[in-house]
Amino acid sequence: MSETPSNTLQYRFDGPEEAPVLILGPSLGTTWHMWDRQVPELAQQWRVFRFDLPGHGGAPAYPAGSVADLAARLLATLDGLGVQRFGYAGCALGGAVGVELALRHPERVASLALIAASPRFGTADEFRQRGVIVRTNGLDPIARTSPDRWFTGGFAAAQPAITEWAVQMVRTTDPGCYIAACEALAAFDVRAEIGLVGAPTLVLVGSDDQVTGPAEARTLVAGIPDARLAVVPGASHLVPVEQPTAVTDLLVRHFSTAWQPAYDSATGQTAVPGIPVRALPNTPQQSQQVQQPPQPLAIAEIAPAPIAQPPQAMGRPDPYDAGLKVRREVLGDAHVDRALAQADDFSGDFQEFVTRYAWGEIWGRPGLDRRSRSCVTLTALVAGGHLEELAFHTRAALRNGLTPEEIKEVLLQAAVYCGVPAANSAFRVAQQVIRDETTPTE
Repeated sequence: MSETPSNTLQYRFDGPEEAPVLILGPSLGTTWHMWDRQVPELAQQWRVFRFDLPGHGGAPAYPAGSVADLAARLLATLDGLGVQRFGYAGCALGGAVGVELALRHPERVASLALIAASPRFGTADEFRQRGVIVRTNGLDPIARTSPDRWFTGGFAAAQPAITEWAVQMVRTTDPGCYIAACEALAAFDVRAEIGLVGAPTLVLVGSDDQVTGPAEARTLVAGIPDARLAVVPGASHLVPVEQPTAVTDLLVRHFSTAWQPAYDSATGQTAVPGIPVRALPNTPQQSQQVQQPPQPLAIAEIAPAPIAQPPQAMGRPDPYDAGLKVRREVLGDAHVDRALAQADDFSGDFQEFVTRYAWGEIWGRPGLDRRSRSCVTLTALVAGGHLEELAFHTRAALRNGLTPEEIKEVLLQAAVYCGVPAANSAFRVAQQVIRDETTPTE
């Protein structure tokens, strides 16, 4: 284990020092121990490098709010160790880091394995909602339901010790770092770029994964030019834990055939291209299904006709796109999609005006953070009696990091300056929104 400054990650090595490096990336809420069952076999051929996400597994709690930030910290860690080129296998959020590395730093990634991964994980709203729940209730509700997301019912029932280990792993994660990781997944979307991944790629998924299942895996395989699909039967989201032997065998075969050089543990030497490495053991195949990638599908995306943009004024960039991004991050994709879908010839110009000026020019300014802007907005809406907008801005305030206690204080102060009747109505609306948004779903 290493001392960890804020721009690097906590890590450990296993395997021969002279062997090529193979990195194993963890999923959200887990630690490097999720790979314990893979390491003994992998470390025979590779120098296995495992890392913890910030605030996970006792790692220092320096939140990383984007997948790009996590990838940069990983590269900074590797640079400090003199590691330039490597193989990479990552599960879920760890897989997103692998895709980011393959897209932005292709010269570093020799071969890639994406496990329980997707070019976009669910919706941004889902992950920001999870952040609201953690901020309000702590990690216990997420921890208690993690086995339902990670394992099949049969495995969870048959392996109570592993199930409890999973719950405790989430409970001991730093809440702020968990919320930041949720924000990172909310913003992650490489659907338009996935075809630029050049590394030979294994896409591996559990057949019963309800989080990022076979459909998402096939999307990756269809998009990545050099990719193949492996479906592991009887496994859910945390497939390296649930089916360790099948995953280990698939990783050994992929990285031995799709990446040179490989390390020969029998001779203690690294093989070079054209010289065979040691034969792989013959392992049973009944626990895996390897499918050849389907032909890429021609998918036509239908988008609304773009709204005519005004000419740039005085050389300033048009704030529309930046405003739309901020609007989605604050109010949620579902709310914005609904508002834009309802726009017509009569109201379309108004929606463009709101996006460009309210969200691009004002909310996008650096002078106040979003928490402060939410406080100002809630107070103004109470004063104006705009209860419908108060409802979705209460939801936005929770997403922007305000706690229910802080929202209550804003409304109490508004009662003094805006009037008790206005605050009375505001409390009623905000209370319902907070109840809906912060109650964990079982």
